[in-house]
Amino acid sequence: MSQTVLVVEDDPKIVNLLGLYLKREGFNVASAADGREALDAATRIRPSLIILDLMLPHMDGVEVCRRLRAASDVPILMLTARVDELDKLLGLSLGADDYVTKPFSPREVVARVKTILRRTARERPSLVLQRGSLEMDLDRHRVTVGGVEVDLTPVEFRLLQTLLESPERAFTRDQLLNHIYAHHEAAVVDRAIDVHVGKVRQKLGDDPDHPRFIATVRGVGYKLL
Repeated sequence: MSQTVLVVEDDPKIVNLLGLYLKREGFNVASAADGREALDAATRIRPSLIILDLMLPHMDGVEVCRRLRAASDVPILMLTARVDELDKLLGLSLGADDYVTKPFSPREVVARVKTILRRTARERPSLVLQRGSLEMDLDRHRVTVGGVEVDLTPVEFRLLQTLLESPERAFTRDQLLNHIYAHHEAAVVDRAIDVHVGKVRQKLGDDPDHPRFIATVRGVGYKLL
């Protein structure tokens, strides 16, 4: 399965150039033009790696890196036009995996992307959550039940992941909304979670005798039985 690289850069020429070289090497490519859009895309797409420009509209790359690291260990390659050593050290101290200054060779960027992904693949154990016949592969963004793949939307995937990561915990609707709509600025009503749970139940099989059943807890929230 192809890995996805999220390019966070407000210069469309750089986005197109990096996208061209990354696609030639078999990567899927997504893009974001500012910091807020980057956080939303990272949550929604769950990329294998993020190429993150330091100077961005609305929210700079340093703050984006800080927020990403608070919630994820996704590899980050930072880009910047600055050459000050302090900028480099700041980016790396926040958890960036590598650093490239502009102007750069797109071949070098692709080479560094490959190196980071190889290194992190060796360092990180396989991220697979399992309960009964239900398996969730977080790296591949893939869910199977009894070996049969289940097609979930990004929101449904995050909902199920939250429940699988804390199978004994009962979540309120607000808590689940905070998990699955992280960095989403638009208002979302709490009853929207009922719709998402209903769709996940339907796709997984709504059987109370099966360990993947999502149960209502005292009418206020949900847990995975």
